[in-house]
Amino acid sequence: MDVQLNGETRIFPIIGDPIGQVKSPALLTEEMVRRGINALVVPVHVDADGLSAFIVGAKQAQNIGGMIVTVPHKPAARDHCDHLTDRARHAGSVNVLVRQEDGTWLGDNTDGLGYVGGIRALGQEVSGNRALLVGVGGAGAAVAYELLAQGVSHLAIHELNDERRKSVISRLNTAFPGKVSAGSADPTGFALVCNATPVGMRDGDPTPVDVEKLTGREFVADSITKPAITPLLTAAMAKGCSTMPGLGMFHAQAGILVDFLATKTTR
Repeated sequence: MDVQLNGETRIFPIIGDPIGQVKSPALLTEEMVRRGINALVVPVHVDADGLSAFIVGAKQAQNIGGMIVTVPHKPAARDHCDHLTDRARHAGSVNVLVRQEDGTWLGDNTDGLGYVGGIRALGQEVSGNRALLVGVGGAGAAVAYELLAQGVSHLAIHELNDERRKSVISRLNTAFPGKVSAGSADPTGFALVCNATPVGMRDGDPTPVDVEKLTGREFVADSITKPAITPLLTAAMAKGCSTMPGLGMFHAQAGILVDFLATKTTR
């Protein structure tokens, strides 16, 4: 079935700054069409100064059924939601908003579900393993919550923003007492090594962990989709580690996002 474009088409913007790196508009539109939904996912470049005005304006368009949020707007977009899922509340950010039947807007954060789903799709178990997570920004905080929710034995968080790290650890400790601590760039002793920062997107970026201390027994996951294989993953593979590129998270998350966007809830 081809994409329809008529007066009945529902529009779902994906907003970010920058936006050129996103690969999801075509994939998500294709998934909508496959399910028989007349919808189009459209990339929109919105900077921080224009974010509030854009979201407020978009809500007035009745054929905009929701929107997807990417870097760096996930924390700020939370303030435009009338309701939040537990995942989004613990993450402190949203990556998707959907219009409800009663006109209110529900926010969720599916980044963690996609990240863990991508790891598991490659045959790596999460439950019972110690994990090191680098970065707890908009996506990373959601990944942290999902790793704990799906049973890691302990999660260490390495985050250069000290205030952000303390805030996320405090929030997670209420739900998972004794299972979260501050970490470092040293991956020693962790079965899972997870990057949720943009470090690796630009030429010359350092690796987010000390790759010389990888032993080859770790599973190393990244959230970056461009480049597909980051310097972290290149170094990890050279050490003999199993890996997940950001596209693994991306593909695992696509169906979850469409499920959320295509469903309205009456409150």
